[in-house]
This record gives sequence, C-alpha cells and structure tokens, in this order.
Amino acid sequence: MTMPDRRTGSGFSTPARQENIRAHNLGLILQRIAADGGPVSRIDLARATGLARPTISRLVDDLLAGGLIAEVGPDRSRSAGRPPIGLTLSRTGPAGLGLDIRTGSLAACIVDFAGTVRHLEFAPRTHPVTSPEQTIDDLAAIAKDAIRLAEAQGLTIVGVTLATPGPVQDRTRVRFAPAIGWRDFDAGSRLRAALGSADMSVSVDNEAGLAALAEWHASDKELRNFVCLFGDFELGAGIVLDGELLRGARGWSGELGHVTVEPDGVACSCGAKGCLQGYAGLAAILAAVPDEEKRSGATSHRTPAVTIGVLADRSPEVRAALARAGTALGISLAALINLVDVDTVLLDGSYSLLATWLTEEIQAEIRDRVLTARWAPVEVRAAPIGPDAAVIGAALTVIEDVRRDPSTWITRTVS
Repeated sequence: MTMPDRRTGSGFSTPARQENIRAHNLGLILQRIAADGGPVSRIDLARATGLARPTISRLVDDLLAGGLIAEVGPDRSRSAGRPPIGLTLSRTGPAGLGLDIRTGSLAACIVDFAGTVRHLEFAPRTHPVTSPEQTIDDLAAIAKDAIRLAEAQGLTIVGVTLATPGPVQDRTRVRFAPAIGWRDFDAGSRLRAALGSADMSVSVDNEAGLAALAEWHASDKELRNFVCLFGDFELGAGIVLDGELLRGARGWSGELGHVTVEPDGVACSCGAKGCLQGYAGLAAILAAVPDEEKRSGATSHRTPAVTIGVLADRSPEVRAALARAGTALGISLAALINLVDVDTVLLDGSYSLLATWLTEEIQAEIRDRVLTARWAPVEVRAAPIGPDAAVIGAALTVIEDVRRDPSTWITRTVS
C-alpha cells in the first residue's frame, strides 16, 4: 500500500511508469483467470476489468507467450455468433516445490501453475536426531529428484519453499525451533547452496501459516476468517483474516504453542513455564502412554499421531491425556478468538488425525469462554488436507509469487 503524500494528500507521490502499468495489468488479468475457476474469454476479461479489448489482446498474448495461461476449445453451447476461445491457467510451465520436515520423514511436493498437486513423495529420516546441515542436505537430495520428475512432466520449478516450525526471519533464517534443535540457523542459504541452482528462488516459512494457505486454497477461498491449528513437532496457528494470512510486524505471529496456560506449570523447551505445548503437544500426550504399551512395541514404527490414535481406543490414560489436551487447546483458542474474531477452527497437521478425541473438549471451552459464541457459534472440525497441508502450502507460495508478478517471469522466459 502506498502511503499518502504529506504535501498533496494523494496516495501517490511519483508518476506511474508505463512498464509498471503493464505489470499491474498483467497481474490483474492473470488473477481474474485464476479466480474464475473455468475457462474465461477475452470478452469476459474486458467486461470484468474495464480494459480495452486491444489492451486485453496484447496482455493475453504476453501471458500465452510466457506459458502462464493456455487456450482451450471454444464454448459451443452459446446459441449465436462465433463461440469465444477460453483461457485457463497453464498446466505446464512454471511450478512450485515445497519441502517439509516431519517427525519420521521428509516430504516434497510439486504444485503446477493451476494449483494442482502433481507429485508428493516422502523419504524416511535416516537421522532422526541430526544436525540442521545434514537435514538440509537430505532435503536437497529429494528436492533434486522432484525437480527431475517435474522436468519430465513439462514443468519448470521456479522456486522452493521449506516449511519449518518456529519463527522465521526474512524468509530464510529460523530463529528458534527447539523441537528440531535449530537456533538462529540460516536454512535458506544452506538449502540454496545444497541445490546449486541460481535460477530458483529459495525461501523458508512457518509451517502453520503455510498449512493455513493450503487449506484456504482447498476451500476455493470460501474460508475467509479462520484459525488453522497445526501440529507435528511444534504446535502453531495459522490465522487468516478477511482472506489474508496474519503475519505480524516481523512475520512471527501464530506461536500458539507458547501461550501460557499455567504460569507455574511444566518447563518448556523455549525457556518459559506452562506453555500450551507442554499440555497439548504430541509429546505431552505421548507421555501418558503406559509403560507396558511402550515395552510391547505399540509405539514403534508409527508417527506420534497414529500411535496416539491406535492407543486411544484401548488406553484410558491416553484418552484422559487427549481430553486434557483438548481442554488446554480450547482455553487458548477461546482467548485467540476473542481477540481476532474468526468463525472456524481447523484441526490440521497431526491434529487432523486426532480430531475425534479433541473436538468436543475444544468446542466446550470455546462455547463457555468466547463472548460471542452464544449467538455466533464457532465451528471446530478436522482440516480437509491434514498432515500434508504445510508442504502443499509451501509449494503454493511459489506459484502465488509468480501470479502476483507475472511480468518478471515473462521477461525472463520471452527475452
């Protein structure tokens, strides 16, 4: 947003250059095609944008030349006149690559320019407790495999985004992620060097926010105000207000796992006491697993969430731990909802697998503690995507960057 000029009171302080107008209009046309969902004609674009038809034709030709959109057969359902040729987002050309770190595996995801998942693969974490450098090198190995596969499908990976727990500075440096042992680690620079490609953008972002973006896209952007409660290593929240991800002054919002629920409670790995993570995190729930179950091997070769789900049916201790977690989550979410006013809570990541045991307690606390809940109930439900949301969201951010500024891609490919 351009701040008003103090001298004139105008929102613009410098004249717009011709290339800036073109870049803006390219983005406008592309966003209209993306938002429509189905094929849209040049005439429809002119009506929707108010741009002259010759201008629309030039911009569409540029987008076609850049491989960002494609023409589809004319709509012959129209009764009169020559049926117009439709335009859709391209299924070849630029694509995004997302990477993710999980408790038992590493994940890679390719999303094409139309937003369709084209590839999703997992690799076991051969070093569950390892240095951050080794983890990045392992991620780079599966990323290179994914890039080769994308090329075989006629796709060009234009960028890579890594999803991580904890606050990320400048989309590259993980400030503090105690669950994976990262502190002040420039993951972006390490990944860029490991990939060895100067043509791709490389960024790092918080997994909860990325999961929220993926769920927003999956809803066809019908979800406008919601909280995405995401958990695997850490517990975090992606907050979407009016269709925009809430990032905060430094991009560090959403650290719900470190909200205090008990001032003199259990010590947290962050250095504080009584954090929600210590009561509702997967590790806290797993701590309730009886010793005999651990000795029987029931907790081996499974992810924490699957282990908890398997044991919940037969262990009253695990069910009680889930009830305590749901209550703690509900208390924290109620405070958040009173502040930001959302109408939906999505249980995402590993929590999507545990929604059966968590939803009732969360809803009870929200119902009792949210001021407006009596006349505007808040829906709590499992997220549609679930454990893969963060890695899909990571790939989508690459595509969104190109959609916002298609002129940069077109200049790079056409010139």
